Amino acid sequence: MSEIPETAGDVVWQSSPPGSIYDYIRVASFSIGPDGLIEQWSLRAEEQFGLAAAAVIGRDPVDAFMPPELRPRGHRRVTEILDGKEWTGVVPFRLPSPDGAERAQGLAELYVMPSRTAADERAALCIVVDVRALRGIETDLAASQAIFGQSPYGFLLFGTDLTVLRANRRFATVFGGDPDEHRGHTVHDYLSRPEADRMSAALQRVLDTGESVTDLQIVGAAPGGSDRRHWAINLYRVHSGTGRPIGVAGLGIDVTRRHNAAREAADARRNLALLNEAGARMGNSLDLETTARELLDITVPGFCDLASVDLYQALLAGDDPAAGSSDGRGELRRVAFASAVSDGPLAGGEGGEAGEAEVGVGDVHRYRFHSPYASALRTARVHTVRGADGGLVHTTLAVPMVAHDTVVGLVQFARAKGSEPFGERDRALATELASRAAVCIDNARLYRREHERALILQRSLLPPGDPEAAGLDIACRYLPGSAESEVGGDWFDVIELPGHRTALVIGDVMGRGLRAAVAMGELRTAVRTLALLDLEPAEVLSHLDEIARGLGAPGGSQQASRVAHKSRDADLGEVYLATCVYAVYDPVTRRCTFANAGHLPPVLVEPGDDPGEPAMLLDVPPGLPLGVGGEPFEEVEVDLPEGALLALYTDGLVESRDHPLDEGLNAFRKTLTDPDRPLEDVCDQVLGSLDTRHGEDDIALLLARIQGLPSDAVGDWRLPREPRSVGRARELARTQLLAWDLGDLVDTTELLVSELVTNALRYGDGEIRLRLLRDRTLVCEVWDAGLVQPRRRRARDTDEGGRGLQLVGLLAAAWGARRTPRGKTVWFELALPDGDAPAAAELTEEQLLSMF
Repeated sequence: MSEIPETAGDVVWQSSPPGSIYDYIRVASFSIGPDGLIEQWSLRAEEQFGLAAAAVIGRDPVDAFMPPELRPRGHRRVTEILDGKEWTGVVPFRLPSPDGAERAQGLAELYVMPSRTAADERAALCIVVDVRALRGIETDLAASQAIFGQSPYGFLLFGTDLTVLRANRRFATVFGGDPDEHRGHTVHDYLSRPEADRMSAALQRVLDTGESVTDLQIVGAAPGGSDRRHWAINLYRVHSGTGRPIGVAGLGIDVTRRHNAAREAADARRNLALLNEAGARMGNSLDLETTARELLDITVPGFCDLASVDLYQALLAGDDPAAGSSDGRGELRRVAFASAVSDGPLAGGEGGEAGEAEVGVGDVHRYRFHSPYASALRTARVHTVRGADGGLVHTTLAVPMVAHDTVVGLVQFARAKGSEPFGERDRALATELASRAAVCIDNARLYRREHERALILQRSLLPPGDPEAAGLDIACRYLPGSAESEVGGDWFDVIELPGHRTALVIGDVMGRGLRAAVAMGELRTAVRTLALLDLEPAEVLSHLDEIARGLGAPGGSQQASRVAHKSRDADLGEVYLATCVYAVYDPVTRRCTFANAGHLPPVLVEPGDDPGEPAMLLDVPPGLPLGVGGEPFEEVEVDLPEGALLALYTDGLVESRDHPLDEGLNAFRKTLTDPDRPLEDVCDQVLGSLDTRHGEDDIALLLARIQGLPSDAVGDWRLPREPRSVGRARELARTQLLAWDLGDLVDTTELLVSELVTNALRYGDGEIRLRLLRDRTLVCEVWDAGLVQPRRRRARDTDEGGRGLQLVGLLAAAWGARRTPRGKTVWFELALPDGDAPAAAELTEEQLLSMF
């Protein structure tokens, strides 16, 4: 509303309708002439009644507006008014239409004042107020009074200068004083500066744009109180009757309880999410340090600002943590630390309290007996520790890690200054998280202990050092699975056989853990026992198959066979399966006999092969794995050239989750292209070149370079079946030993050769064959076609014979007999004068007399 600066006395003249109550009350005026007809008709009257001046001037107002039944009384009132009498009253009226029909009816409050014309004639001035507008104002006033006086919410009316024009009693109840005392205040008188600035900006924006603001969250405190209160503020612009902005109304609702409930619900959801995350992430690695780090990854910064995990040193060593730690003073090692606000570690050391020596990850420390940390370890209860003045941390929860009623360590959750303090819900959550982590850590400890024991067992069952064999240069590697994966059942072995032959064995028990390691040990022991019987490779595997089937049965292999015939629903958890390759190499003929029980085929690299060509896979028929049964095993003989490289391996070397078996085999064959390199270097190259994904499975690798016995180290003769062959055999043996410069062994060898050839003549059949082999020891073999093997027995005093084999057993370092395809072979072994094999002891008089 604009003002014209023209004044007359104290009156201000305005060019627009007055901005007072007349903006809201519909007031109109018209005048009645001396003749009782309408003489003047105001513009407000046109707006209020909807009739132009030309339609009503000159008409009788009673006949024009009043209902017919009220017209007689109306004419009397008009006569009285023209006689000079004022009149005020409520009059019903109707609005005529141009066609004479009634348009609408209403109720008007009429104030009639007598007047005079210029001719000094009596007339009247009429002021008309619409009663409907007055009743609307009355309703609005009642609503306004209800808001300011009866509303349970705080209400403020701000002027255009953002000062308080009016406040209701509810607002005054919260902020003190009488409602009128708040007039002229600003929001800075009630709120902190940041919140007041935010509220002032919102008020100014609403005043300038007219856009309402709903649910504006304001935080503050009531006068005289320290509790933080939360209010939801709704702001809207207030206008006058003409649409002019006159201020901003604000309605405030105290939502502190709702905010607290929402925060508790959010905390509960956060706690549940943390527990769900802990269940999903912790304990998957079976590693103590990894599990501790996973706990901190879950809780920092979602639950606390800093955290650390201390575990008993005995626990990390695989021992029982309860030993020597009941008083809380046992040695602990900090295995994990995490921080969202600082890189400094939490306090530890002798005191374990704020301000004492800091402890880094990996440090070993103790807590003082009277410290809250030692008390938490001792009592297995959560302790709250207040931070030092001026420090970063204001509260720390010392939570013992309890698994199966045993404290395994301590976890500290700390919140920095500025964060909310820990509540009871937080203590309960911390206890639950620490308990879950403790169970996972204890399980990891038990697994680590079992893993180490299984690994010790497995290593103890493998050949110690570098195996040696006649006619072979051997190198081997065994890599156990990582701590995350259980120990497997891979094994290899190199077994010396009679006649300077060698058995090469490699196998893999299906499964993991101590059970697989024990099964591997039993099978390896069985292989060595069967090898000493000098059986053919196929026979060895057949016996191993029976043994493997008997491992899972209470009564052994025979009981397993009977049960298998009765029921095919055996528990698969008790089935032991294994793959194995058993090969026997003869250095004299450089021939190797293979038998395969479901294992990967051997790989051969021949000298002179193209370096770009991959190694050759030997065609050895893969039989069924050990423990399945039902099918015989096949043998394959392969002549190996001098200098060739033979490789036996397990699937962990060539197969992983990311690489199929064929791809791994091709890569392995391509690495074995140079058979002349030192075998140790070849092993390192294979393990370094292949992407073995080591840790998923254990790996066994056995390499053997062929080095046959030279022809001058072998003496081989055939003797007719006649008595004089005994003397001929002694002569041949003497001549050969002297040629080898082994004169010290001539007498013993002649005596033992004479005994074996004599036995072949007396108890054997067919042609006799004598063979002498010189390598690291001297081996003598006597062959014949007889099937009956000699058996050593003690001769009685009255027996004339039966003492020859006793003599052989006393003089030889070792002796024995084995079957051959055409009969049998009896052999003995003597240590060379400068050899490493144990020499046969000289016979005493008592030993010689005991044979007679």
